[in-house]
Amino acid sequence: MSSNTTHPIEIAGLKRELPLFEIKPGLKIAVLNILGDTELVEACAKALAKKLETLDYDVIITPEAKSIPIAYALSVVTEKPYAVLRKNYKLYMGDATIAKTLSITTGAPQTLILDEKDSDLIKNKKVILIDDVISTGSTLKGMHQLMAKAKAEVVAETAILTEGDQEEWKDIVSLGHIPLFTE
Repeated sequence: MSSNTTHPIEIAGLKRELPLFEIKPGLKIAVLNILGDTELVEACAKALAKKLETLDYDVIITPEAKSIPIAYALSVVTEKPYAVLRKNYKLYMGDATIAKTLSITTGAPQTLILDEKDSDLIKNKKVILIDDVISTGSTLKGMHQLMAKAKAEVVAETAILTEGDQEEWKDIVSLGHIPLFTE
């Protein structure tokens, strides 16, 4: 890719070129895709664990799918369990809890589902919410809805990167920020 179609960034001491994708006319986003980037995932997990070390929490919660590697790696580093909020219901999920939100990357409604077994894991527990990138906050909203229904206390929101209005995300524990790209 040419330098006109990427955004350079340093995350947890590693440099990456994030591809720019137009999500609507005149608006592009830099896409962080950690799937398969083990070096970045492990570096980010260690850096986030350091930022979270003073917090008291029991479980890590993440939405499916791109942020699963960071939740897993953070779980390994912190020795805390993690749960994944799924996007499609499967029969084995039992009496699952559901919340609806809107995805910025697809522009479509998104369903988040908490498996019955994970409800038992987080009930009356302190949790942190983690995503790869927080952009509009819609996924966070759905995650909060599910945590309230499951009687879990959210003690922190975290991401590898935040995107858009940096001031809006000042309370998010993150490793960096990327702007929105307008023409």
